[in-house]
Amino acid sequence: LNILVDTGSSNFAVAGVPDPDVTSYFDPEMSSTYRSQGIEVTVKYSQGSWTGVLGTDVITMPKGLYGSYTINIATILESENFFLPGVKWHGILGLAYDALAKPSSSVETFFDSLVRQAKIPNIFSLQMCGAGLPVSGSGTNGGSLVLGGIEPSLYTGDIWYTPIKEEWYYQVEILKLEVGGQNLELDCREYNADKAIVDSGTTLLRLPEKVFSAVVQAIARTSLIQEFSSGFWTGSQLACWDRTEKPWSLFPKLSIYLRDENSSRSFRISILPQLYIQPILVIGDNLQCYRFGISSSTNALVIGATVMEGFYVIFDRAQRRVGFAVSPCAEADGLPVSEIEGPFTTADVASNCVSSVSFHEPVLWIASYALMSLCGIILLVLIVLLLIPPRCQHRYTDNDVVNDESSLVRHRWK
Repeated sequence: LNILVDTGSSNFAVAGVPDPDVTSYFDPEMSSTYRSQGIEVTVKYSQGSWTGVLGTDVITMPKGLYGSYTINIATILESENFFLPGVKWHGILGLAYDALAKPSSSVETFFDSLVRQAKIPNIFSLQMCGAGLPVSGSGTNGGSLVLGGIEPSLYTGDIWYTPIKEEWYYQVEILKLEVGGQNLELDCREYNADKAIVDSGTTLLRLPEKVFSAVVQAIARTSLIQEFSSGFWTGSQLACWDRTEKPWSLFPKLSIYLRDENSSRSFRISILPQLYIQPILVIGDNLQCYRFGISSSTNALVIGATVMEGFYVIFDRAQRRVGFAVSPCAEADGLPVSEIEGPFTTADVASNCVSSVSFHEPVLWIASYALMSLCGIILLVLIVLLLIPPRCQHRYTDNDVVNDESSLVRHRWK
């Protein structure tokens, strides 16, 4: 089975029944080592969702980690907008922390199981290739996933590390953005609203709405195109040029500043337009059409494949940090399309650009359970008061009455 590598989720799941959009699937009844746990699980992504059943089975991988390992696996029985026409994969490998595992963090993740059973170091690294290549087509542009370490041949220059702020997604701290060398001049907390994460399962670079608007304005202002359709920026339209033209020279470089392990320093990762102005469609003999590889987000800045294709990314869980190095496959027409530079001082930004309280799912569950417990206590008190003989009861006035709304948890987070 081909598996989509996703650093933005934590469940390992494969197609468990035939699906029109997948060429292969796993039939648990054909496996003598499969053990169902009988637990239904549903996982929702920014696009698409699936429902399946949790179980365990023995897995092997064709390269690198020799041996067999018992892993939690979800067999996907139903899905919506998850398997898409033309995809070359049959499941998903969630490599984030167990805090995101469904239905609860007690489900040991694939990578945690490998670290425990294979005794490999608690680190993995990912090289995604495809810079400047058509988005549509073969469905894969190559790359490497290294479990348990770092492969020197997959990067050039130095590795720059930024701390993991919280262990659920791979949450990092972004200090500022530049377009064409010009600072957007936004409060650094805008870049981390409400989180900034490194997520290989997200195709585009996703920016909080305020940041997205500022980036689009800056690109439009600094590009060499006088008039440009708004539909291109929002993703509803493609922009087409003659195939002999290379439109990338018309657009500026985009830089993201990350806090270094030494908090008084930062470094910047930069992507050239070859990574965010993405060829997607050929029309006739003469036209090549492109999409904008950046989109808006309501709840996160997501460093997705648009950026990750420029770098070798190290997820060093043991030392709670994410590393970036220039990838040798990040080239178009023989020229590099990504850069890393530093160090820079952080004297011009706040000492902390991340909200001190991060309301992610485990915290929301605790808060909702606490509220429900409080409501239960209040309800119990009310029942006791109702059972007390009338002579002892307080005569409520209209102002004293507890209405239904005040004793309900009105917004239950999930």
